[in-house]
Amino acid sequence: MPAKATEKKPGKKLVIVESPAKSKTIAGYLGEGFEVTASMGHIRDLPQPSDLPAELKKTSVGKFAVDLDKDFEPYYVVSADKKKRVAELKAALKGASELYLATDGDREGEAIAWHLLEVLKPTVPVFRLTFPEITKEAIQRAMQELRDLDIPMVDAQETRRILDRLYGYEISPVLWRKVARGLSAGRVQSVATRLVVERERERMAFRAASYWDLTGTFSPEDATKGESFGAKLASVNGARVATGKDFNDLGELKSQSVTRLDEAAASSLAVALQQADFTVRSVDTKPYTRRPAAPFTTSTLQQEAARKLRFSSRVTMQVAQRLYENGYITYMRTDSPSLSDQAVNAARRQASELYGAEYVPDARRIYKGKSKNAQEAHEAIRPAGDSFRTPAQVAQQLRGDEFRLYELIWKRTVASQMADALGSTASVRLGAIATSADGTTQDAEFSASGTVITFRGFMAAYEEGRDAVRNQDDTADDAAGKGGRLPNLTKGDALGAEGIDAVGHETSPPPRYTEASLVKVLEERGIGRPSTYAATISTIMDRGYVRTRGQALVPSWIAFSVVRLLEEHFHDYVDYDFTAELEEDLDRIARGEAGRVEWLNHFYYGDGKVTGLNTIVSDLGEIDARRINSVEIAEGIVLRVGKFGPYLEKPLPADAAEGTEPQRANVPEDLAPDELTPEKATELMNAPGSEERVLGNDPETGRAIAARDGRYGPYVIELITEPTVEDLANQPVEYYKNGKPKPPKKPVKAKPRTGSLFKSMAVESVTLEEALMLMNLPRVLGADAEGKEITVQNGRFGPYLKKGSDSRSIGSEEEIFTITLDQAQEIYSQPKQRGGRTAAPPLAEFGEDPVSEKPIVVKDGRFGPYITDGITNITVPGSTAIEELTRETAVALLAEKREKGPAPRKSAGRAPAKRKAAARK
Repeated sequence: MPAKATEKKPGKKLVIVESPAKSKTIAGYLGEGFEVTASMGHIRDLPQPSDLPAELKKTSVGKFAVDLDKDFEPYYVVSADKKKRVAELKAALKGASELYLATDGDREGEAIAWHLLEVLKPTVPVFRLTFPEITKEAIQRAMQELRDLDIPMVDAQETRRILDRLYGYEISPVLWRKVARGLSAGRVQSVATRLVVERERERMAFRAASYWDLTGTFSPEDATKGESFGAKLASVNGARVATGKDFNDLGELKSQSVTRLDEAAASSLAVALQQADFTVRSVDTKPYTRRPAAPFTTSTLQQEAARKLRFSSRVTMQVAQRLYENGYITYMRTDSPSLSDQAVNAARRQASELYGAEYVPDARRIYKGKSKNAQEAHEAIRPAGDSFRTPAQVAQQLRGDEFRLYELIWKRTVASQMADALGSTASVRLGAIATSADGTTQDAEFSASGTVITFRGFMAAYEEGRDAVRNQDDTADDAAGKGGRLPNLTKGDALGAEGIDAVGHETSPPPRYTEASLVKVLEERGIGRPSTYAATISTIMDRGYVRTRGQALVPSWIAFSVVRLLEEHFHDYVDYDFTAELEEDLDRIARGEAGRVEWLNHFYYGDGKVTGLNTIVSDLGEIDARRINSVEIAEGIVLRVGKFGPYLEKPLPADAAEGTEPQRANVPEDLAPDELTPEKATELMNAPGSEERVLGNDPETGRAIAARDGRYGPYVIELITEPTVEDLANQPVEYYKNGKPKPPKKPVKAKPRTGSLFKSMAVESVTLEEALMLMNLPRVLGADAEGKEITVQNGRFGPYLKKGSDSRSIGSEEEIFTITLDQAQEIYSQPKQRGGRTAAPPLAEFGEDPVSEKPIVVKDGRFGPYITDGITNITVPGSTAIEELTRETAVALLAEKREKGPAPRKSAGRAPAKRKAAARK
């Protein structure tokens, strides 16, 4: 139990939170006697194995920075950029009478508090303090509910950290060897990538089906009954007319009990119905009730912000973090949709004041989550305080993205405690007998439905958005039979047909995931935690597995290779149920129902029934990298994922001459996998420049020189053939000491010379002479008076001279072959021009930074666009387009970079920490 108030010593009380923004707000609420400071997030973590002390690299700690021989004991180090902060925290603690660890109330926050306890080693009473919102009322309540450190929660977070280290460090090297360097595997990111790839596979296998139906506009013959309305053909001769949902992804009907109309049949029926007599055959009216959506959890906030505000998951969490730290909303990492009593009262009171008492139901609405253990915060995301501030009341303090997100959270929270929307839904069936020119008759029945809202209820404040769906012709609320208001019809009423049209449709492939729909399916499957989804999606984008097209997530071909390798050799680790079970196991550890060491042993080493990760990695067998990185697109055309990206290739026939190169063609970067159809692949292979053009032989080496169109532009290459059996047989025979002949050594294949074509050259017209000059670059001009060699070469920024580390630009690419040593020395005799070129205008401008008070601009740098205020630079995330970048995001990224400080050079080692509970002395 926490120490009693009478046991607390007088004097300064030190409160440690996670961020500086939070510390400023809390300090104002606690008042004198308290010093509030920030840990700036985690103060220590597992180091890279390469940063371990030399004496540990050869021990059981060396592979993962986790001691496998000592119950997976983690080897933590204080981050280089946090050493100064730790020293400041220790200095602050020296004069304190009590220590309050006030980090966030989730697993990660509990682990940060434990690390602080381990590093600071306090000798004063220690109290764990958590609060779901940064308001005076919440902090005062929290001070009355002090507790001990929750060690099972720490164990769960530590298990997750070690699990992710084992997973990534065992599987990622396999990807490096068999797919490409720089790739990574992760417990949640690999499964998320698989979901996106599987959806693209479905789109690639999809075959569209066409179908037709009729739409008509009808009006009652009795004008007093109302105006005209739209209806859609429902059945012909009693058989339901096929719609998009009746077809599978191969374009085939799922059932033969429905009627599929083609263009001719639909057009003929439309003509025959023009003169038919329509009557109402049935009218069915039902009451309509719609309940409000639950308050936001982390997942639903990300989904709705993506739909309504077009925010990425990362931006949503960044903006929500700022709103929380500044006291506008409750904690933004939560699995729970429940509201506290104070929040329910605030929402009901505000709904009554703004919309009227009739908009508030008699009974309070109680929402429960699906999660067994809402391990993040235990309340939904809502406006902070025991009484809510309306958007109008915060409009002067909040701007841009922050205001928009606060308004969304406020509307959802207030609406969640409002009355149901009420109304009625009417469904009408109308029909006629159509007689065609040859005398045949058909019974055609149309349907129409409409909903009338008689009491808006919660919809007066807020209505939840929806994700895109397939076959929108079947679901759109249009005038052709659904969603509109209907006349006051009764059975038997005569109707006039104002117009009947045949309409063609084509089934749609499964829609690609958006960030919102991917977050939704991850949560539904129980994969990962909503608080990590933003980081997961950012990771798969930064790794090049996924890119965005509008809001859709499109996988790269390299993602296909990665997922295929994982499915074939690490199936369980990308299995959806297996990954969800891992999350449930972590919940069990957090509840104290399972042990950390036993669980990690089971996961890594396995038992008699389950094979552990260590055993799987040790017994992978031979993995055919070429097969893993190949996808058959059409007969005789294969897509390969190469070192420099995807390309198409026609495999050589068995009787091809030695040294013959297969025909290849590049795949455009903006071409999505499902758009690379057999027809498109054939077109690319047959495009001009896709085939290799042999220019002739080098007179010095006798080797053939060819021109190609590569992924990064046209180039020339020296063709080097593999040595033949005869070449090996003609080598001089060497002998072992025992006199036995050694087998002939296969010569190492020489690296071919290459050269990029100038902008003025083309594959179709480049000559052998030009090709030889290009391949001999850089061209040596000679040496200056001091003996330093001067060369001329072509670079990504144009042609230039180079002398040691001194480079000078020259005019045009053609000068590379004509410039002389004297001309080069003349250029070097002039002072080097710095900034002589006209500076490129910034890509974007966002006004002054609130911290540095310097103008924020986005510039195009050597390694891509970056944000700068002239003091701090941060690369624009790969998942964010320049057009989507906002001032709020730019300010947040710069602030985040300032908090991290300079990149650490080297981490100092420290002995493994012992786990213990927070003790008060």
